[in-house]
Amino acid sequence: MDKIRTAVIGVGKMGAIHAKVYGQLPQSDLVAVVDIDSEKAKRVADQYGCSAFTDCADVLDKVDAVTIATPTVTHLKLAKVFIKNKIAVLIEKPLAANVREGKKIVALARKNNCVVAVGHSERCNPVVQVMKRLDIEPKFIEANRISPYPFRSTDIGVVLDVMIHDIDIILSLAASKIKKVDAVGVGVIADDKEDICNARIVFENGCIANITASRVALGTERKVRVFSRQAYLSLDYLKKSGIIIKADPNINVVKWIQEHKDGGDLNLTEVNWPDLLHIEHLAIDDKEPVRLQQESFLGAVADKELQPEVSAQEGLAALQCAQKILASIKKHKWNEKITDTI
Repeated sequence: MDKIRTAVIGVGKMGAIHAKVYGQLPQSDLVAVVDIDSEKAKRVADQYGCSAFTDCADVLDKVDAVTIATPTVTHLKLAKVFIKNKIAVLIEKPLAANVREGKKIVALARKNNCVVAVGHSERCNPVVQVMKRLDIEPKFIEANRISPYPFRSTDIGVVLDVMIHDIDIILSLAASKIKKVDAVGVGVIADDKEDICNARIVFENGCIANITASRVALGTERKVRVFSRQAYLSLDYLKKSGIIIKADPNINVVKWIQEHKDGGDLNLTEVNWPDLLHIEHLAIDDKEPVRLQQESFLGAVADKELQPEVSAQEGLAALQCAQKILASIKKHKWNEKITDTI
């Protein structure tokens, strides 16, 4: 099969990562990078042996697929150029600056029969891939994603910058329509953008999710806990580690305790609780999420029967959930200046 000609639009921190991975993938031929800063574009192009441009129009006849890694407010404008030219697009999260623009991108993709993926790279985190393979039906999900201020994505608040990762993952796990959202948030660095947020999402199938996101914490934590009938999961995205406690093998634990209590031979202080449970440390590989994401994207470009890891429609669903969260923040306003930006 011929290699897919690729390019990266916007070569900031994330764009440079995308360029690096495209340059490594055997199915990709990185032909160009585009950035309004010509010096930055040339520096990255020289690093990965491709051409540098400052205008997207210059690469339309040279590429089959592109990654857009520019500020969120530019996503629709840039995506429209490529989609109308039948060029597949991977758009860094979030899909767009607001739901209205997100819907336009989805409609353009459908009209032009064009592959459009969204760069929710955390969905490709090996930890999430393991959860996906377990095929569980969650009833309660708790996610925490906190870190120091990143000094990037200052055009959006913590919901669209950070929480959007967990929103996307939780929507894929819950697999149900949203019934209700309650959220609180506050701006710390800036008055008009929330930097800390907690949201509670209730789904129609009964699943409940509690999400906390902060970009002004002193340390970094990215964890999720999942409660289901099949198992309890505790996972760490950063350490790429996790445990699962399965329900079925533990059914007789209560009976065992009762029998020993009735027999008078049970000293509860001597019982090692973990010994009574079926605890399994999950085997999680160390694959790079962006690489898995791009492999999935290029796979969908090569074979239209395949879907990228996160489709434009799924990216829109995450954006719509974020809209509900931001509307709830506005309703419960701790900070009068926080506005619903979607």
